[in-house]
Amino acid sequence: MPTYKAPIENVRFVLNEVFDVSQIAKLPGYEDATPDVIEAVLEGMAQFCEEVVQPLNLSGDAEGCKYENGVVRTPKGFKEAYDQYVAGGWMGVTSNPAYGGQGLPHTVGAVLEEFVTSANMSFGMYPGLSAGAIRAIEHWAPDDLKQLYLPKMVAGTWSGTMCLTEAHCGTDLGLIRTKAVPDTDGTYKVTGSKIFISAGEQDLTENIIHLVLAKLPDAPPGVKGISLFIVPKFLPKEDGSVGPRNGVMCGSIEHKMGIKASATCVMNFDDAKGWLIGEPHKGMRAMFTMMNAARFGVAMQGLGIAEVSYQNALAYAKDRLQGRSLTGAKATDKPADPIIVHPDVRKNLLTMKAFTEAARALSVWIGMQLDVIEKHPDPKVRQEADDLLALMTPIIKAYFTDMGSEVANLGVQVYGGHGYIHEWGMEQFVRDARIAQIYEGANGIQALDLVGRKLPQNMGRPLRRFFHPASQFIEAEMENPALAEFMPLFAKAFGKLQQATAVVAQKGMANPDEAGAASTDYLRMFALVAMAFMWMKMVKVAVAKLPEANGRASFYDAKIKTARFFFQKMLPETETRFRTIMAGSKPLMDLDMEQF
Repeated sequence: MPTYKAPIENVRFVLNEVFDVSQIAKLPGYEDATPDVIEAVLEGMAQFCEEVVQPLNLSGDAEGCKYENGVVRTPKGFKEAYDQYVAGGWMGVTSNPAYGGQGLPHTVGAVLEEFVTSANMSFGMYPGLSAGAIRAIEHWAPDDLKQLYLPKMVAGTWSGTMCLTEAHCGTDLGLIRTKAVPDTDGTYKVTGSKIFISAGEQDLTENIIHLVLAKLPDAPPGVKGISLFIVPKFLPKEDGSVGPRNGVMCGSIEHKMGIKASATCVMNFDDAKGWLIGEPHKGMRAMFTMMNAARFGVAMQGLGIAEVSYQNALAYAKDRLQGRSLTGAKATDKPADPIIVHPDVRKNLLTMKAFTEAARALSVWIGMQLDVIEKHPDPKVRQEADDLLALMTPIIKAYFTDMGSEVANLGVQVYGGHGYIHEWGMEQFVRDARIAQIYEGANGIQALDLVGRKLPQNMGRPLRRFFHPASQFIEAEMENPALAEFMPLFAKAFGKLQQATAVVAQKGMANPDEAGAASTDYLRMFALVAMAFMWMKMVKVAVAKLPEANGRASFYDAKIKTARFFFQKMLPETETRFRTIMAGSKPLMDLDMEQF
């Protein structure tokens, strides 16, 4: 049976020592978000995840969701856990107080998403989808619809979904066939079928609010003809209570590889009453409000699975006795040494540890940009934060989820044969993590977004939001003797990234296949350099604090040693990625289709 303990000490280090979270409380509207308040919120969610949600993870995976005649039942204990989640006010932690939310920073929300995913990824899907729907409705819906839907959704008594994909088109949403026909009362009749709808039907909430992409009768072809509609499962009455059933029904649920306790539904709309939000034919712009938030959330899923996989692999490696250390017995009072003495096991564990700790720092840095975008009084500062968020969203979505899957597999490897057995929980992490590389835009799509849209956007302005602070850090700290071991390695990798950026941009303009062929390697290279940047920031703090650390000396010393592993064993991957980028598109595109 796997276990989970929220990594409060590591979170506290990143929030308070690496990035001064107290600065968030200086933003208008976040005055109450002091470090003490944030600490209390994190500890409360940690307790809820450890005691309520995590114990349902293994059993929920074994039981799965049940479908019968349009009704979906979640596994035993999920309804009670969700009711506790709602009663604790967790749904509205980062939501607007105008609709009943607590208005805490998105920086905090990102950490909470990690906790929930580590404890039970399937459970976290239900409120996670609602959070994205809340953002889209608040940003794009007219006031009357906001007042009708948001208080219930923020409270958690109503939930939300995003209905994009159709069986024939996948990511190419310009091909959708769902139609929305204007009705005489100003609403629309929505008809069509959507697939892969997470939480499309469930027994946790009294109503489900679907955000549906559809085309009006006069819609131009392609993505320029898509509009966005609110389509509730039950039509709300004027007093906000649940009214009659709308023309929407779950046709089936998918039998999936993982996240089995999360209902993935086929949703059928038959003249369902809907309300347009945003402008006609501008639905993709509105939906991206939800999709970008979801992509950040999926990145946190990658981190969450990696963290819980690491925790359990570490505990097992310390306990499992097998073989003797190559340099002589370490546990002389036992018949064998714990497997953590073996170099290959340590390599696996250190890869897991080095990823999770730097990814957490990177997620906090990006989460802080969301708060600056929403609250900072200076439009120039808001624009700079928005540029950085736009640049980093595809990078962290793809890299965190790739590594979440990789780390989960390493966890199975540490367990050996036991890792392949359901009761230990490790193989579930592998299955659950795998979907995060696919949904909200498969990772290849994220790489294309990075090189095709983000690099050339506004003459490279988003790139400068990362390149400038990284360059400034190198210039400021190059002569710092405490960082002498790490700085040359970081500077070299950063220089290679700059060189690769120029090559991808130049070749991509002449031949789009060149950009496409380089995209995945370039994203991975960028991610590794971003992680190195985070490790430089963490090492700088650890080195400064270590001499007077007293009881925390081991904590800071471990940061430095883990950074050493990252720089010497993981960052060199940038060299390989660089060489692959330089090889160009010919090795990929040279083979005729018939020759495959």
